[in-house]
Amino acid sequence: MTNITLYTKDNCPQCKMTKRFLSDKNVSYNEVNIDTEPQYVEWLKENGYRSVPVVTANEDISIVGFRPDQLRSLAV
Repeated sequence: MTNITLYTKDNCPQCKMTKRFLSDKNVSYNEVNIDTEPQYVEWLKENGYRSVPVVTANEDISIVGFRPDQLRSLAV
């Protein structure tokens, strides 16, 4: 089973579109909102991420931004 984490923040249109896309495809995920859980900001920076949304799956897949072409691979 794929363990998907979606890093988001408030008032982020791309984050909302990513959440909607994953929900529409019945893909379950764990959401981490960096506005309410700021301890994850440093982890994102350390791993080279400068913007959200960031989707990680099983530690080997990462998708930055709203990328339906790449998100489709998670809906299999």
